[in-house]
Amino acid sequence: MVDAAPGFRCVCACASAEDAFNEMPKAAPDVVLMDIHLPFRSGIACTRRLRDLCPDTQVLILTVYDDRDSIFRALKAGASGYLLKRSSPEDILQAIASVREGGAPMSSQIARKVVASFREPAKKVTSPDETLSEREAEVLSLMSEGHSESEIAEKMHISLNTIKAHRKHIYQKLHVRNRTEMVLKVQK
Repeated sequence: MVDAAPGFRCVCACASAEDAFNEMPKAAPDVVLMDIHLPFRSGIACTRRLRDLCPDTQVLILTVYDDRDSIFRALKAGASGYLLKRSSPEDILQAIASVREGGAPMSSQIARKVVASFREPAKKVTSPDETLSEREAEVLSLMSEGHSESEIAEKMHISLNTIKAHRKHIYQKLHVRNRTEMVLKVQK
């Protein structure tokens, strides 16, 4: 499916975590599609190790597991997105592209579970440099609800470039690298 799609290329396929540890650093893919159920070692443990071996590679979980524990363990291990295998081929390709561009795609059922897990609306500020502006807090809230940057720009009546600037500042202030880490940090 990946090779057949214009603009996409599968550089490596691995049958186990151990194969991935050996092959991925050489293949240097932009995105890894990872199943949670692998022989001998979980895809979550494999994700954690691949983040160390290939820090520029993004991991997109593609699995049948939709329980809250699996979702959060995978995200905490460093996955940048989480899709269910019943996703359409178009959704999977779109998610790969989104992860490459810094997004954090999730199946709608997964996004709902992430949103439902929030107990507190905002992160406690511990130092002045982490203080978000009112606009940044509004963008953070909408991002945490799963809205795309273009949806947020439209909703707030500001340009997409302004949203991207706000996102960059939010990431810096919260000391995170992507939307998934941001959601996990805000959840605490």
